[in-house]
Order: sequence, then structure tokens, then C-alpha cells
Amino acid sequence: MDQISQLKSLLQTPKKIVITSHRNPDGDAVGSSLALSYWLEQKGHSCSVILPSEFPDFLSWMTGADTVMVHDIDADACNQKVAESELIFCLDFNELERIDRLGDALKKSEAPKVMIDHHLNPSDFAQINYNDITASSTCELIFRLIANEFDEKDKITEVIGESILTGILTDTGSFKYATSARLLRIVAELFDLGIDDSKLQDLIFNSQSEKHLRLLGHCLKNRMEVLPEFKTGIIYLSKKDYEEFDIQRGDTEGIVNYMLKVKDITVAIFVTEQPTIVKLSMRSKRAFSVEEICKKYFKGGGHKNASGGYSYQSLNGTIHKIKEILPEFKEKLLSA
Repeated sequence: MDQISQLKSLLQTPKKIVITSHRNPDGDAVGSSLALSYWLEQKGHSCSVILPSEFPDFLSWMTGADTVMVHDIDADACNQKVAESELIFCLDFNELERIDRLGDALKKSEAPKVMIDHHLNPSDFAQINYNDITASSTCELIFRLIANEFDEKDKITEVIGESILTGILTDTGSFKYATSARLLRIVAELFDLGIDDSKLQDLIFNSQSEKHLRLLGHCLKNRMEVLPEFKTGIIYLSKKDYEEFDIQRGDTEGIVNYMLKVKDITVAIFVTEQPTIVKLSMRSKRAFSVEEICKKYFKGGGHKNASGGYSYQSLNGTIHKIKEILPEFKEKLLSA
């Protein structure tokens, strides 16, 4: 029996289902989780969306966002839901480490696990895998699962469609990255269903606070370094910056992409000093793979053109390490 057939068999009878996604959830994580939950509930299942940590405020408008459970806020209640679950969907991540302490509860659960994801190098913790690294987003995969694998496009309501398009818009940077003819055909189908692209674009991309703009100005003026010999730009934020600007979850969203607006910059690196680690977010253009750097040197990974990692060194030590690493990739950077 193939994996889709296995999934169809599992979903034949009503079940208690948990849907989860990665820590620091973005539009694709939240959008895919909510879209899947509404479709499954139409089929008679009882769904709980559980995220390891809170999502950015700019996603709070989404229908159902107020029902999402957060493990950081109420671990006991979340763990109980996982313990009671009969089926678990793991969206937009492919290693249990990506969901931190929530992963411990999933490891204890004997419920079948379904992974739906588009990242490189998936691990084998799930019994059913619906993965495609060529997909723009997990939301694209949710659409394909419902419309193509289950032949239930008629069940994609306005709320489900908005959730799916939200993930597509955020993961592609409003159709600037990871697009394909297949994706644009899916988006056209969502438009045919009446999904208002202009409304979503406004809710997602035009809802920043004054603080965000001032923080962006600070980053570009005071925390940006260009390394033209490596076609690389670095932006960093210290713990002091976090205190001065009262930076909260979601406030730094999209800042890394500004480096890629600079002519002849191929790689953008955003380095932030957290309480116990230093986090790195990397973006690249064309053929150059930042996933290779993140995986080899910063215990991370993701996509070829969008990856992340972390370091236990100091902020300055991490930036110094980046500069030591770049010569290894100089030939690839200059030819990308």
C-alpha cells in the first residue's frame, strides 16, 4: 500500500488529531496547520493545532489563530492533547529537534505520524511522508494533498484558501522566490475560488509597527556590513539592541532579505544574539546554497536559498567564524 493510500485508510474513521509545526512559526507553518485542520474537521475529525512557540502578531488576523495552543505557554495541556491523539501531523519541519520540548511528547506518543514538508534531508521519525523539496511551501503541498491526492478541491473553502495562500505568499516573499509554473497554476485556482490576493497582501505585508521600521533603520545604518569580495552582506543584532528596541517575536521578520536588494550581493546573513545562543538566518540568490553552510558549520539547514542555524560562540565570535568560512566558498560565490 502506498503512503497516500495508507493516509486515506487512517482518515476513514473520525480521530483525535494533533497538528504541529516548527518553533518560531511563520506564515507557512501557521497557514498549513490551520488549512489542514479545517479540511480534516470537514471530514469529521477533531483537530488541535499545537505550536512550540508563539507566532508573529502579523498573523493574528487569521481565522482560527486564536484557537492555536502554544507549548511554551501551557506545556501540560499541549502534552495531554498529544497523549490523547490518535494521529499526528507534522508540518513544515522534518526533524523533531525543530519543535524543541514538544518533540519529547511526540516521541512518547504511539500515534501514527504524518510528515508534510518541503525541506531537505528529512529524518525518519514519521510513518507516512508527503515531501517535495521542489515545492514552494508546505501550504502548496496541503493544496496538492487536498485537491490532487484526495480529489477534494470542492472542500477548499475561503478560510482554507486564505490560509494556504498566506503560506505561499510568505514563503515565496510575495512570489519572488521558489516559484514555478505548477505553483502559479495553484494560485490561479485559489483566485478562481474567490481568494482575495490584495486583501491578504495588505494584511501580511502592510501591518508593521512603527517600532519595526525604526529597528530596520537601525539595522541598515548601524548593524550592516558588506563584504564585496565574497558578495556577502551581514546584519547583526546584540542583546543590547533587543533591550533598546524591545524586540519581540516577529519584529525582525524579513530584515535579512534587505541585504539581497544590494547590487552584486549573493548571500545575506542575519545574526542575532539570543539569551543562550546566537541564531543565524541566511538567504541567497540563484545557484548558491546557504543550506550547505548552515548544515556544515552551524548545526542547521533548510533550503538551498533559505536556511538557518545557531552557534554557542559569542556574537562577535560567530561573526568572526562566518568571515573565516567564506573563503572556502569564494569560487562558488563569485560564479553564482
